[in-house]
Amino acid sequence: MRRIYGLLAAVLLSLVGVASAQAGVDVRVDIAAQRIQVTTTDGESYNWAISSGRKGYRTPNGVYRPTRLEKNWYSRKYGGAMPHAVFFRGGYAIHGTTAVGALGRPASHGCIRLHPANAAKLFALVKKHGSSQTRIALNGAAPDNLSQFAKASGGSKAKIAKAKSKPSSAVAQQRKAPNWDAAREQILLRPALPAGAYGYQPYDLQRYYQTGPRWR
Repeated sequence: MRRIYGLLAAVLLSLVGVASAQAGVDVRVDIAAQRIQVTTTDGESYNWAISSGRKGYRTPNGVYRPTRLEKNWYSRKYGGAMPHAVFFRGGYAIHGTTAVGALGRPASHGCIRLHPANAAKLFALVKKHGSSQTRIALNGAAPDNLSQFAKASGGSKAKIAKAKSKPSSAVAQQRKAPNWDAAREQILLRPALPAGAYGYQPYDLQRYYQTGPRWR
């Protein structure tokens, strides 16, 4: 009888372990549609509007797990509040925003923005189930098709190398063209010819005024 009770206990523990392993949050971000789908293994399901990276910035694609949760966070880099932030890659996070009127179109610096109430709900779900049981998948591209990762430099190495090896026609024309401004300054800096002088103004002015005007 004890063996039977032991087997039943082991089966129950294994079932509890499987249930706990399956418990979690599945977050799917569709950047092209500007929507986020959130489902949990205990039956909750939500679909909300988002704002991803606007022109000049890009929200990274990929599959991630939350790296940290910050209920009250402020971005010193961009100067904005990020309430109920769920960070998933470096400084990228899913968080609430006061710019609710922009939801449904790209407007962020790369993060996923949510309505504050929806961000609070997602934050609570991730906290409840745990970061290790939360999956965040992002895919697609912004509708403008122009958003890209922000770069500190002015361009890629390939573009810089191309610019160095092959100057533009405007630069080449500027190199060939005479520098009229410099020539004009030289002319204006020379003293005027005295009355009765012939020819060009000599470079040796002291000798010129001692001996009188001469041809060059």
